[in-house]
Formats: sequence, C-alpha cells, structure tokens
Amino acid sequence: MENQNFNQNQSSAKWHEFKTRKKHLMLVFAAPFGLFLLALTFFVAVSGYNAFKQSKYIGQDIESQNTITVSATGEISARPDLAIISFSVVTEAVTVSEAMEENSSKMNQIIAFAKEQGIEEKDLKTIGFNIYPRYEWRKQGVYWPYPEGERALVGYEINQTLQVKIRDMEKIGVIIQGATNLGVNQLGNLSFSIDNEDGLKEQAREQAIDEAKAKAKELASQLGVRLIKITNFSESGYSPVPRYDSYAKSAVGMGGGEAPPEIATGENEISITVSITYEIR
Repeated sequence: MENQNFNQNQSSAKWHEFKTRKKHLMLVFAAPFGLFLLALTFFVAVSGYNAFKQSKYIGQDIESQNTITVSATGEISARPDLAIISFSVVTEAVTVSEAMEENSSKMNQIIAFAKEQGIEEKDLKTIGFNIYPRYEWRKQGVYWPYPEGERALVGYEINQTLQVKIRDMEKIGVIIQGATNLGVNQLGNLSFSIDNEDGLKEQAREQAIDEAKAKAKELASQLGVRLIKITNFSESGYSPVPRYDSYAKSAVGMGGGEAPPEIATGENEISITVSITYEIR
C-alpha cells in the first residue's frame, strides 16, 4: 500500500514538472511571436495611412494638364561701348637677350602710348609671352635619295601679346595706328561689346514677359477659358557673338604714317525669349 502511494506521488510530481516546463516553453516562444505581431500591426497601420494620404491626390495630374503655354521674345539694340583688341610684337634676334631687349622696348612704348590715349591700367593685360628657338636646315651635300645635313640654331623669336580695352570708341582707329607705328606687327581679334549688358537684358526680359502675358490673355479669350495662375516659367537668352575684324599690315600702315583706319562699330542686339505656362479653367 505504501509503495502504491509512493508511485502515485512520484507520478504526480513528474506531471507537475512537465506542466511547469511546458508553460515555460510557451512563454519563451510567445514573447517573440507577440513582438512580431506588434510590428506587423504597426506596418499595416502605417501603410494604410500612407495609402490614405496618397488617395487625396488621385486625379491631380489629370487636372494639372489643363494648361496653356505662350512664348514671346524681347529684343533690345544698342551701340557697343567697349572695343577689345590684341596687339602683338614679334621680335627675332640671334640671342635671347637681344630679342628680349628689342621686344620689351617696343612693348613698353606701346603701353605708354595707350595710357596717353586715356586707357586705364585695368584695361591693359598681357595675355601671351612666348620665346621660341629658330632653326634652319643646313645642307652639307646631296646623296640620293635624301640630302645630308644638320639642323642649326640661328636665333630666337619672342612673341608678346597685349590685350587692350578701348572705352572711347572714337579713338579706336587712332590707337591702332599709333600702336602699329610703335612696333606692333600682329594685330587681331577686334571685338565690340556692351559693358553693362545686364541692364539691357532686363529690358528685353520685361518686354518679352509683357508680350507673353498679352498673348495669353488673348488666347484665353479666344478659347473661352480663364487664366488661373502661372505654373511654369522658363527663359533663354541670346547675347551677340563678338564681331572680329582682321587687319593686314599694309592696311594699317606699319610705321608708314598713313591716316588712321575708319572703324564701324554697328549695333549689338540682345534677345531674351520667355515661355510662360498658365493653369486654365
């Protein structure tokens, strides 16, 4: 009888231990699963909220396409008030020092002359200074099919270029003539521009916008629609490409004392094109 009671007690203890372990395991696995469910619930809620927000804008793209676009161009013409020209002095001599001395003497006189004509220091700029060796091929004999000889150094060449900005347009010819008389033997890239181009661009832009607005009102009236607001604006501009004139040595009288050349500056045209998009109803 005692053995039977002992066995029953032992079985009851084991069953209790089994139930305790089972409950512990369930708690261990339940915690991560609960966190997963919580995260999933949060994700679903956020996704639903975002979908709700996006639904507010459904059809907006279709509505925004009810637009008209007009373009217009404003043009302003003005006489240039700035001339830019390059003066070069090219000197050849047997030695570098001789070439340098002669070249510097001429260029210094040219700079001094430019200042005498009212050119400010800020408008004088050296944009090139180069020294090149000069070689000649000296033939020693003739052997078929090629002559025999050697390349010999015969001297040096110095090329110095000065960029000059001339603001008194009446003096362009006088300055060109005076510079060539003092030793300029290469002259080029005479261009004409407008110093304060931004102000003219503003005028051209204002003109283009006024014309585009008038065109939009007329078009809306013809279509039987109403202009609501501007939804887009773009602008493109055109500035005149500088005009270049080349002068041959004989044309400007290199050291000959001829009369100064006549320089025609013409007019520069600045153009601004605008494009305006209106929402209509």
